[in-house]
Amino acid sequence: MPQSLIVTGPTATGKTRLAIALARRFGGEIVSADSRQVFRGLDIGTGKDLGDYSTGGEPVPYHLIDVADPTEDFHLFRYLELAKAALGDIVARQRLPIVAGGTPLYLKALLEGYSQEGGAPDHALRTSLEAHSLDELREILQREAPPELYARTDLTQRRRLIRGIELARNSRCIERVPLLQNTLILAPWYDRATVRQRIAERLDARIANGLLDEMRALHEAGMSWERMEWLGLEYRFCPKYLQGELTLKEMRDTLWQHICQFCKRQDGWFRKLERDGHPIYWILNGDLERATALVQDWLQGKPLPAPEIRMDDIHYGPLHSPLTTSH
Repeated sequence: MPQSLIVTGPTATGKTRLAIALARRFGGEIVSADSRQVFRGLDIGTGKDLGDYSTGGEPVPYHLIDVADPTEDFHLFRYLELAKAALGDIVARQRLPIVAGGTPLYLKALLEGYSQEGGAPDHALRTSLEAHSLDELREILQREAPPELYARTDLTQRRRLIRGIELARNSRCIERVPLLQNTLILAPWYDRATVRQRIAERLDARIANGLLDEMRALHEAGMSWERMEWLGLEYRFCPKYLQGELTLKEMRDTLWQHICQFCKRQDGWFRKLERDGHPIYWILNGDLERATALVQDWLQGKPLPAPEIRMDDIHYGPLHSPLTTSH
């Protein structure tokens, strides 16, 4: 089985830049694992940073970015179809596939295969559920969904609740066939306080660089405010400012808080990934040289040491201090 590198991690930790740097050093190509970067026109809000692929060195090819219209439903089956084709093409040309991104569903499916409980989107069901309040949707999901599905659903987002109900009502199984089996997983690691600061700085930079203009342009091109809300985070809260529901400061501060909460949920998913037998090599402060040394040994078939950082060993104190372990 050909080797594949995965560079993942929480939001705002620089995983894409690390992946690009490693691609330049090892002759790799990037396969995005970001559920929103597949959409054309969602550039600033999703942090595509396409200029990074072509500046600072040899251009790095990328795949599964800008492959869908933002108004269409892009589900996991479509992602896996495109990922399988991209990975096969990269390997056939004797290049190193580097999967970069932090969408848990995509990464889990690539590593373990996927049993899609709900199949393709059910548009009629989605339309009928739109009339329900968040509390009503939570009650429906709790009543109809298996405990595991209920536990992994984000109960604060309407689109996640509706998708959860859709999965619960349309159960079927697909054979699990992992696309990646010989992998090394790397992830930049920063302490919680630093990550929160990086999130704030990135958000302020995106607002200054035209995030709100991007939202206006999308809406003027025909994307409804409801569709933007479905896309989450930036696309959920910026339109509230554009429609006069929030002041600019309220929008910025609320969005920052929700991105931080999202980042915390990501930590829980990475912890589960490790427990499921997928070790993650957390790279302290995203150090490129440390990452390069690990990749070099891995490509040469040398045994790697145990990861120095494990999510189960990280305990964030009340002041969000740097790494503290239970040892």
